[in-house]
Amino acid sequence: MTTIRAGVDIGGTFTDLVFITSDGERFFGKTLTTYPDPSEGFIKGLDENMKKHGWSYDQLESIIHGTTLVVNALIERNGAKTALITTEGFRDQLEIASESRYDLYDLMVDNPAPLVPRHLRFTVPERLTSDGSVYKPVDEAKVEEVFQEIVASGVEAVAVCLLHSYRNAAHEQQVREVAKRVAPELHLSISSEVSPEIREYQRSSTTVANVFVKPLVERYLTQLEQTLTERGFRGTFLMMLSGGGTCTVETAIQFPIRILESGLSVGRLPVRITANKPMKTTYSSLIWAGRRQRQVLLIKAYPLRRQNSKSVVLTDF
Repeated sequence: MTTIRAGVDIGGTFTDLVFITSDGERFFGKTLTTYPDPSEGFIKGLDENMKKHGWSYDQLESIIHGTTLVVNALIERNGAKTALITTEGFRDQLEIASESRYDLYDLMVDNPAPLVPRHLRFTVPERLTSDGSVYKPVDEAKVEEVFQEIVASGVEAVAVCLLHSYRNAAHEQQVREVAKRVAPELHLSISSEVSPEIREYQRSSTTVANVFVKPLVERYLTQLEQTLTERGFRGTFLMMLSGGGTCTVETAIQFPIRILESGLSVGRLPVRITANKPMKTTYSSLIWAGRRQRQVLLIKAYPLRRQNSKSVVLTDF
């Protein structure tokens, strides 16, 4: 029996499909992206091409999916109502941000508002030192009070970013255990898992963005998997990562920030493949999506095995 590998990329306007059979044949399809549920266009495109070529879903060996769902949700701010829990004294780190400025000399620049407004940013008594040792234990009673207040505020998702948790995740894990006990219905992300790296603003903003889109991505991928299973698909279903690799659906649901550039990363791969030649030259590619454009510039690209000889510049405009 002929087996098929499929790729489906959902953009703002079109949903594109490519099929490669075990015989080496390639087929392409295109359909309009559907709103408010892009999975309808995904399934419609598969159904039409399955019928057109006389295939069945049990012939599908794998499906790799790229989507702009996450990046569009962030741009349009269509995610969940989100709260932030951080260390006492650091409530405004998300708004203070870093010293980096979009325009260094523009004193009147209007910065985007944080995804979490101040009244939904909560602090808890606890403190780790820079080496990860405990300076002040977590006050679980206070954490319980905070979660009760969060639930009363109608929040759907919570980001937890405690000071120096990249060195020691114990306090964030302790907060998560309290959440499971007090408010198990909440979607929750902890920074020590989402982005365990130094610098509070970068870690907290990444964690907030992750949980902001988490309910949306979970609903979307769960429904999509269920529909595929009902149609007889028994193969492997993978998501495109922002860096061009793939991950399981479970990973994408837990860490949707990793598929932020999922759709656009597909357009970068042909440039990398083309540049995989021993040529001292520069490659440029313009990825023109329905809502965004991206330029990929590979400077003096060498074979991919020589990673240290290649620099990549990505530009949005």
